[in-house]
Amino acid sequence: MTVSDAASGFSPADSWAAFPPEELLAGVFDVSLTGLLLLRPLPAAGPPEAVADFAYAYVNPAAQRILGLPAQPTRTLLEVFPDAGAAGVLGFYRQALASPAPLHLDVHYQRHGLDSYYRLAARRVGPGLLVSLTDTDAQPRTAAEQVLRDSRAREQHAHAEADMQRNRLHQLLMEAPALIATYRGPEHVFEFVNAQHQALLAGRALLGRPLREALPELVHQPIYALLRAAYRTGELQSATELPVLLGPDNAPALSQNHYNVFFQPTRDAAGQVDGVLGFAYEVTAQVQARRQIEEKEQELRALNMLLGVANEELASVNEGLRRNNATLQHTQQALRQLNQDLEARVQQRTHEADAARAEAERQRARLERFFMQAPAAICVLDGPALVYELVNPGYQRLFPGRELLGRPLAEAMPEFARQPIWHILQRVYQSGEPHEGRETLVQAARQAGGPVEDRHFTFIYQPRHDAAGLIDGVLVFAYEVTALVQARRRVEQSEMEFRLLSDAIPHLVWTATPAGSVDYCNEQWCAYTGGTVADALYDGWTRYYHPHDLPQLQQHWAGSLHAGQPYQVEARLRRHDGSYRWFMVRALALRDEHGQITRWFGTGTDVHEQKGLAEALRLASRKLATTNRELRVANDETQAINQELALTNRQLTRINQDLDNFVYTASHDLRQPVYNLAGVFQELKRTATFHDPEAPQLMQMFEAALGQIHNTIQGLSEVVQAERRNAQDAVEPVALLPLTQDVIRSMHEQASATGAAFRLDFAAVPALRFARLNLQSILYNLLSNALKYRHPDRAPAVRVATELTAAGAPVLLVQDNGLGLDVPRFGPDLFQLFRRFHDHVSGSGLGLYLVNRIVQQAGGRIEVESVVGAGTTFRIVLPAAAVAQ
Repeated sequence: MTVSDAASGFSPADSWAAFPPEELLAGVFDVSLTGLLLLRPLPAAGPPEAVADFAYAYVNPAAQRILGLPAQPTRTLLEVFPDAGAAGVLGFYRQALASPAPLHLDVHYQRHGLDSYYRLAARRVGPGLLVSLTDTDAQPRTAAEQVLRDSRAREQHAHAEADMQRNRLHQLLMEAPALIATYRGPEHVFEFVNAQHQALLAGRALLGRPLREALPELVHQPIYALLRAAYRTGELQSATELPVLLGPDNAPALSQNHYNVFFQPTRDAAGQVDGVLGFAYEVTAQVQARRQIEEKEQELRALNMLLGVANEELASVNEGLRRNNATLQHTQQALRQLNQDLEARVQQRTHEADAARAEAERQRARLERFFMQAPAAICVLDGPALVYELVNPGYQRLFPGRELLGRPLAEAMPEFARQPIWHILQRVYQSGEPHEGRETLVQAARQAGGPVEDRHFTFIYQPRHDAAGLIDGVLVFAYEVTALVQARRRVEQSEMEFRLLSDAIPHLVWTATPAGSVDYCNEQWCAYTGGTVADALYDGWTRYYHPHDLPQLQQHWAGSLHAGQPYQVEARLRRHDGSYRWFMVRALALRDEHGQITRWFGTGTDVHEQKGLAEALRLASRKLATTNRELRVANDETQAINQELALTNRQLTRINQDLDNFVYTASHDLRQPVYNLAGVFQELKRTATFHDPEAPQLMQMFEAALGQIHNTIQGLSEVVQAERRNAQDAVEPVALLPLTQDVIRSMHEQASATGAAFRLDFAAVPALRFARLNLQSILYNLLSNALKYRHPDRAPAVRVATELTAAGAPVLLVQDNGLGLDVPRFGPDLFQLFRRFHDHVSGSGLGLYLVNRIVQQAGGRIEVESVVGAGTTFRIVLPAAAVAQ
């Protein structure tokens, strides 16, 4: 019993009795700053003690804020956090429920809206479980920890940019005006189908299904044999006017159409055929038009034969008349009758011939209409001079404004005469052999006198024969495929740029198939491990990780593949010299418009030093905890405890120095890779040609990101240098007026551009005892912020003055009329590292952090008053000893 207890007449038991247990427990749960959970175990099938899940009985306000849960959730632990088992939380709860003593767990949970390190403590209470948890986001972070979090955010942003580029490429293929699909593996599984291809087969599910299963009617058609041949031989397979029976899912019967088909094998990183790219466009209308032309030609030949027979009969009748002239004289009446019959017959034959010619002309006009309405480009070149005899609108649209009809090809299209296309036409006309060209490069201007462009065409040159079977012209059927060629080249360029950038950055970069097989590693991976790309493909990467870490790696990887969730784990990776270093391995999934994973993109970041620092901090924290327990147990050993505290302080000072040295060394070592990356980027800008209209904007964004990285590294270096100046630079009397004028002169261009006005008043305290360079840094950062965050509607007006408090402490005041900030909202984060509150101007978020550190180390403090839209006042209150006498 304490003295106060004795004096009051109450024992400890009486004190406890004054607080009802139920009200006390409820009050503890409500006011606790630590998250508290009451969990009720849910039994599993099997032994009575087996636990399948936990139900939430109660969640206190602190835990509601940390986990984003209501006071009494209706869902269980695994329903709210499905990955609690993989993260080890569920197993920890089961062990705590079965243990007679409390258990503890530190876990990094990065799923379902949470991304932080959590410290858990649990013990059994009756039939349930009491859990206490804290979120390290609520604890102050060191500069190194904040740098690591910001680095992770920038890396996620880079992955998002890569995803955007991939999605843009996918959109180009989806909108291509042709039938495009990719088939994976020997079963020809549909891996990609563009919109036009899917529209042709409306209602049919294609993606992820083998062609034999999705379109069984194609198995016994020539197109399927062509696809298999491309995969088997590894060579391009093509066919023109290939008949295909196909149709939508609900069609009453399959329709036969004709297609020009191309199957191009695709290869993996090892050069092995792993799939086929299919490209086709329909030519049914052209095939039907040609067949109708052939039918009409046959009808004309039959009509000509009929007229020949009539002429032979007339000649035979005339000959009979000459031989039987005498007989005819005696039968004049019969002759007249016969002449009348012949006349009637000739008139009838003449009428039939006229009708036949009219029908032939009608069929010719109909054929010409077919040509003129065909969606493809068609023209007929007549004679050896290749004169334009017929030009349909599709052909004229390729060369708008040009006069073609009736003009020789060499005169109407003079640029053709200097290219291989002219010699091909001459060869077709002379040899009578047709010629087919695919994606042939033709340099042609769209309009007469316009600039010559590189254009690509897929075309067929067919010789035309007259009635005698002699060649009298050439029929041209063409499609312009310039956009398709450019799209394919953009795909190839995008892939090349991705690999170039992945080789240029200092991270280990790899990609994997949707099934999880690694199919690419960058040069940094090979340089670090000493292996080749082929050694890491598929599951070859597993041989490079530490045997103790590999099961966790594979377990997390399998879980990410199954759930389609981001992958992140720490593991030790073997270097080429046999040593191991800790790496943070991350992977994100790229998805198509249906949400299906098309590829995994992963990185490996060296966190060996950070891991060591974290372990050192953990050991230091454990040492401090031990010291605190010793203080509570042995008050009489004050001297010994003070000595241990001094030793601990020296260790913490050394750790802080090590952290500063690490930040300085890291910022110094990162400069050269950033410079190298900037050099590679400048060389890429100088030598590369980009066809994407958004490429300049993307280049500017990348260049701005490089500048931001450089500024951040420079800022970190300045922070460490300021820390070192505090320890080394001597305090001296510094006159404020000349120093402030020097700082303003250093910002002359910025002040002139904004029309800034400065008012200086140091009458209260003309000089301060301070490290000159540190005082200069304080003034420069505060004045540059006053100009940088000025109000757009008025010129900056800045007042710099000094005051004395009632206790004789000097105050340095910097006041502006700028944008201001919401102090109640942002005040706690105002002096945090890398925190910025206005994004319309560039900055690193280090200025106020540096000013606060300098002021605090000088024994002072900073007071901030601000009104949004009116301005901000910084009051730097220093110790009374800082007044220069």
